[in-house]
Amino acid sequence: MKKLSQLFLFAILAFGLNAAPSYAAEKLTVLLDWFVNPDHAPLIIAKEKGFFKAAGLDVKLVAPSDPSLPPKLVAAGKADLAVSYQPQLHVQVSQGLPLIRIATLVSTPLNSLVVLKDGPIKSIKDLKGKKVGFSVGGFEDALLGVM
Repeated sequence: MKKLSQLFLFAILAFGLNAAPSYAAEKLTVLLDWFVNPDHAPLIIAKEKGFFKAAGLDVKLVAPSDPSLPPKLVAAGKADLAVSYQPQLHVQVSQGLPLIRIATLVSTPLNSLVVLKDGPIKSIKDLKGKKVGFSVGGFEDALLGVM
């Protein structure tokens, strides 16, 4: 079934590309939120597999020198898109940045629970009765802001 789906997708793309007139690819700058990491997989795969090119886009993925800059650069018209976290977007909008969310790259956070290798916790079952702390940068500010 997967092969059939891939073949169908390829046929649609091939037909669409042959039927469309040839235009120069539209340049698009996408500022990442941090160094390349698993959150960026959909963008990197689309670029590497040629999906952007097939859609008529010349996409440039840029890792920032300062992770706080991408949304500000989009707001200033210096970049087309920025990758950001939803809670941080709420804070940025509350601070006056004229931004909106248009897509989701990863539907759930790519976080993990880590423990000391030689510690007493060996599996998730060992957490029973323990206190677990968890934080996602920016989430607290956004949550408190809407309460």
